[in-house]
Amino acid sequence: MPPPPKNRELYNATIKMFGSQPEPAFESTERQVADWGREWGCDNDVGQIRLVLMHRPGAEFDVIDRSRRINELGSFGDLETGWYWQSDTIPDLAELQAQHDALADALRAEGAEIVYLDEVKGHRFKSVYTRDSSMAISGGAIVSRMAPRMRHGEEQTVARTLAQLGMPIIRTITGSAMIEGGSFAWLKPGLAAIGRGIRVNDEGIDQLREVLARQGAELLVTDLRAYSIHLDGWLLMVDKDLALLDPRGLSYTFLQQLKAHGIRWIEMGADDNAWCVNGLAVRPGRVLMPEGLSERTRAELEDHGVEIVTVPYDKIQLNGGGIHCSTCPLIRDRI
Repeated sequence: MPPPPKNRELYNATIKMFGSQPEPAFESTERQVADWGREWGCDNDVGQIRLVLMHRPGAEFDVIDRSRRINELGSFGDLETGWYWQSDTIPDLAELQAQHDALADALRAEGAEIVYLDEVKGHRFKSVYTRDSSMAISGGAIVSRMAPRMRHGEEQTVARTLAQLGMPIIRTITGSAMIEGGSFAWLKPGLAAIGRGIRVNDEGIDQLREVLARQGAELLVTDLRAYSIHLDGWLLMVDKDLALLDPRGLSYTFLQQLKAHGIRWIEMGADDNAWCVNGLAVRPGRVLMPEGLSERTRAELEDHGVEIVTVPYDKIQLNGGGIHCSTCPLIRDRI
């Protein structure tokens, strides 16, 4: 029932002052700064990097037993304990820490603030690959749901860390969905891609698409080949509309979609270190990556105005993840 006429003016003023205010939207700069203290998240993969989540290798590596060799695979692991090291060489922890520290220092030199995961529980030494357990979108983060058994439970650590930082958690992937951040990429503002495969299923994609759609962003889905794990083994955005990619792991249809959306690319060749595509743009046209680019690919990138900063990372790569895998940008500048 509306108020009587003599009280209507006061009623309308009260509603205007204290009533619901859905606008501006949650992701707007105004609401983010007022309600959450700063503008959180990313809507691109190349803007100036401001805040990065990492995890320095630590005591969780103590579970590794060099006597537990799997000769058939040329690697190490223990099915009962649930750990797996996926190459035939296991570096010392000090070597892993030294390379990880050098990457963190390189990021700080590029203007990034580094924050570290809260205490990692148990034997989850894959936690060094922070890219996978969350994804930054406009206004906050999505907490992933990890696929392999040895990574189950990383979600709690990253959720606790993000909450302590004050970063909004916009969605936690639930149900039987699986999705990992290594298969997610921002191609440009309003356009993202996800690689469907053994670590990302349709339910996970549906939950991701729902969140992005509410922000007006389109999601391209590409099927990864055979047992390929993540999209970031094949694609890296290096500038506003420029990618470095290895076409051997991507479909022709996906390449045509990139082209239709104005994304140019430079193709890696067989003589390039495959880990170079697992680098990290720190600002438009400036990229951190390991050594091993061929002269041809380096020259082509430089001809397109891309600067390359090399960071030794071969020890950490031995367990299946590179520079991109080891960094989860939480805040980037808009482009």
